[in-house]
Amino acid sequence: MAGAGQERIVRAEDVAHMGFTEVVRHAPYIYSQYRKLVASIRRARPDVAILIDFPEVNFRLARQLKRLGVPVLWFVSPQLWAWKRGRLRLVRRFVDRMMVIFPFEAAFYRARGVDAEFVGHPLAALSLPAITREDYAAAHGLDPAKHWVALLPGSRQSEIRENLPQMLQAAANLNLDLNLEKKRSCQFLLPVASTIDLAWIKDEIAAHESAVKKKLPGFAVLPRIVLVDDARAALFHARASVVASGTATVQALTIGTPFVVVYRVSGLTFALARRMIHYPAEIPAERDADGNLPVAMVNLIAGKRIVPELLNRRFTAANLIAALRPLLDETQERRESIAALAEACVKLLPTPAQTGQPEDPIRRVSDAVVELLQSTPIDALRSVSSSV
Repeated sequence: MAGAGQERIVRAEDVAHMGFTEVVRHAPYIYSQYRKLVASIRRARPDVAILIDFPEVNFRLARQLKRLGVPVLWFVSPQLWAWKRGRLRLVRRFVDRMMVIFPFEAAFYRARGVDAEFVGHPLAALSLPAITREDYAAAHGLDPAKHWVALLPGSRQSEIRENLPQMLQAAANLNLDLNLEKKRSCQFLLPVASTIDLAWIKDEIAAHESAVKKKLPGFAVLPRIVLVDDARAALFHARASVVASGTATVQALTIGTPFVVVYRVSGLTFALARRMIHYPAEIPAERDADGNLPVAMVNLIAGKRIVPELLNRRFTAANLIAALRPLLDETQERRESIAALAEACVKLLPTPAQTGQPEDPIRRVSDAVVELLQSTPIDALRSVSSSV
């Protein structure tokens, strides 16, 4: 969007934090940036507003925009189907068009008086990476004869600090086990999001390796962690992946390679989430042995658990290896995982009856923005704005 000419007033990556305690700690800065954004909207008086996800900020923005007479299109629904359903009244009051990316969301909204449209998930409309395994191996100094495992710890520093250590420990232990069994070891791909400083994550990996060597002096061979910049290509060429819960799990679903979902937050955040998350009838969901509902979008889309989820105390190196190893060999579990992912992926794009072809989600949202602009006279908008 910035490349297309968007003026960035506030950077989303500077104010995006997951979890209760994490948000509270950064609240003063987040609020100062919100006030800066609202001031810019009052100055610019936009003709239409496109709000994308980010409910904690965007519900407040929607209220301000409606006061200014600006029509609001919301793309990527807030997860009201999981918690805080009382906010549905805010959607009905302040949102002109709700465009949703998951198939169960349209039914959820319509049953509650909101005219939502399922446009599909943008990631599902992308072509698979074209680079060959041989070219990918040459570009990153990898051994094409070995299994590659992709590690996706998140796109925020706070997520990476929580998720990466266990991933690295599992990588080290897995290769140690494989060496003892006289089997070929794995190489590990770690995609680095554009929001993360490359030098910082290298320091995090080096600190972990140093700690392992100090704790286990005889541990001579640590796994090779290859930093890459394209998560989709890494997921595509990996034999299996470990993916932090979030949008990356949908990315992994669209690629179709088996994976394990992991995530860790503070104990308080996890306890609050367990109490607050309740799914409606539109989302069939069963609790696991610990009483946790599924949180990975891939399992909610499928309507059943098709990928393992290791959350908080269950996210250990030993548990991760146990979940990952069956996905590396030619097992029935691996074959069933690939088939289930392919079946779930089909649900991510609507197929209009008149064309019989999947629709491009971004094109449909763009058309909806144009429709909003055409249905609301600009002069009337400016008249309302000037009187507020």
